Amino acid sequence: MIWNWQKSDWRKFSYESSKLQHFEDDFLRYCGEVVGALKHLNTDEKNELRVTLLRDEAIQTSKIEGEYLDRDSIQSSIRRHFGLQVTNENKALKEQGISDLLVDVYQNFEKPLSHDLLRQWQRKLFSSAPGSGEYRTHEEPMQVVSGAIYAPTVHFEAPPSAQVHDELEAFILWYNTAHEEKSISPLILAGISHLWFECIHPFEDGNGRVGRALAEKSLSQSLGQPSLISLSSVIEKKKSAYYEALEKANKGNEITKWLEYFLPTMIEAQQYSLKKIDFIIQKGKLLNQHQKQLNERQLKVVLRMFREGVEGFKGGLSAKNYMSITQISQPTATRDLRDLVEKGVFKKTGELRHTRYWLNI
Repeated sequence: MIWNWQKSDWRKFSYESSKLQHFEDDFLRYCGEVVGALKHLNTDEKNELRVTLLRDEAIQTSKIEGEYLDRDSIQSSIRRHFGLQVTNENKALKEQGISDLLVDVYQNFEKPLSHDLLRQWQRKLFSSAPGSGEYRTHEEPMQVVSGAIYAPTVHFEAPPSAQVHDELEAFILWYNTAHEEKSISPLILAGISHLWFECIHPFEDGNGRVGRALAEKSLSQSLGQPSLISLSSVIEKKKSAYYEALEKANKGNEITKWLEYFLPTMIEAQQYSLKKIDFIIQKGKLLNQHQKQLNERQLKVVLRMFREGVEGFKGGLSAKNYMSITQISQPTATRDLRDLVEKGVFKKTGELRHTRYWLNI
């Protein structure tokens, strides 16, 4: 197998612009919607939005790599970075590391790309590991493989370790020049940046997380403000399509197919953020209208449901859930739930043991 970095046109990525323009148009239109929606959020709601999006990104970019992190620990770490009140001290290194990386991307997106920056990001992820923050040096090939040990399938092989520094040098120069000259449209620039970095695969571990953070940095840098998207939340839902697109792109340097995958994925991430903004707006409206009418138990459950986010409780809230959260009897739970439906706070679906409740937003 000859990989893209072994071909004569390596580093000269080509693509059919005419097939991609409509993605750029859609993205810019949604950017306007995001800006308009943000005007409806107060300071506390804007803080909630950025913490929520960064928290979700931290969870999902780690999940793509098979790591399942604690949501509350990540949220505490992110809130602390922004000087917001926290309810518990986070001492989990993995949660702290990915939070540090993503907050750095959010706050310092305008910084030029450099070797030091990439190393710092990887070091944040693996602060306690030997050799963290250093490029790989081993002589054996860096490969992505699957299957049995005696008959492995090689999905990708990166350039030899001895070439990593020079490969990154060329990539960093291209990236910074493209951003200075604004010679490439924002989505395409982010898409090439992610692919090129993944092809180099400079670290022993963490390349995926650093590469996705790099795509978000690139987009924010092009826009001149934090992009407010959660790219990994969308990628994780269709993880196999992501890896399949990367694998196909690793075999050549005509990358239209890769961009036809990656650009709509970023737009979907943008729409995900719009849903989050609308959810926060609807939450504010519902609480402003009903909060003073709810008893302590009801308010506790409503806030708990909001905490689950746009998707809410999987399968809806049951009376049993309500009893578990509030530690009350079934008759009291039934009265509370009936009252919440009558007030228009909850919507009810199903009957008898299949009855479920949903926030009325």
